[in-house]
Amino acid sequence: MDLSHLNLTQQLVHVLGKKIMQGTYKVGDSLPSEADLCIEFNISRTATREAVKMLTAKGLISSRPRQGIKVVDSKHWNLFDVDVLNWILFGKPDLYLLRHFLQLRLAIEPEAAFLAAQYAQESDLKAIESALMRMKDATNGKDDTHEADIDFHRSVLTASNNPFFIQLINFINTALKVNIRFTNRMIPVTTEEYQAHVDIFEHIKNKNPQAASDASLITQKETLAIVNAQIEALEKKEL
Repeated sequence: MDLSHLNLTQQLVHVLGKKIMQGTYKVGDSLPSEADLCIEFNISRTATREAVKMLTAKGLISSRPRQGIKVVDSKHWNLFDVDVLNWILFGKPDLYLLRHFLQLRLAIEPEAAFLAAQYAQESDLKAIESALMRMKDATNGKDDTHEADIDFHRSVLTASNNPFFIQLINFINTALKVNIRFTNRMIPVTTEEYQAHVDIFEHIKNKNPQAASDASLITQKETLAIVNAQIEALEKKEL
């Protein structure tokens, strides 16, 4: 990631944020003091203090007198923050994090499809259809499999015309990219996967909210079931 367009404070925020996600600094670990960070990164005390404040606001660290700067438990992290979501991709997301993503997608995307069937505008339908065309091309290896899939899900959220759902687009982007890490699939979108997305679109276009929601729910549950099975196999192996 190119940080050259950011000021020194923002650059330090990104460097430290990624180090936390990568496990260089683990939960409970102490970060260098502000004075040491100034020396290590050759920036002013003011810029360093501001970076610490920004990371504290994102929930990643705590900074207290005589206790220093510590990484806090991940349950306190602002996981919907755009920077935090991006840093997750620089780290080492595991199957458990992927399951957490999928569990929330299970609650979000069927309802987004339901709303899209009610409120989608013509431009929204064209955007979803365009994403579907990309997925169709991906079945033949003519487009990027992952980007086409992300484009589809992003378009459905936008079509909900609910500003709160639209704000979740960055979350869905990251969730899908984490999923890619584990599927690591280079093959095109399968015909079955493409058809499942076609079904969602057709129900949205035909203004059938419940059918759109049900079709989305099926795809989400199938993916979650696969991940649950992988976790179960992993836990058995560790016994």
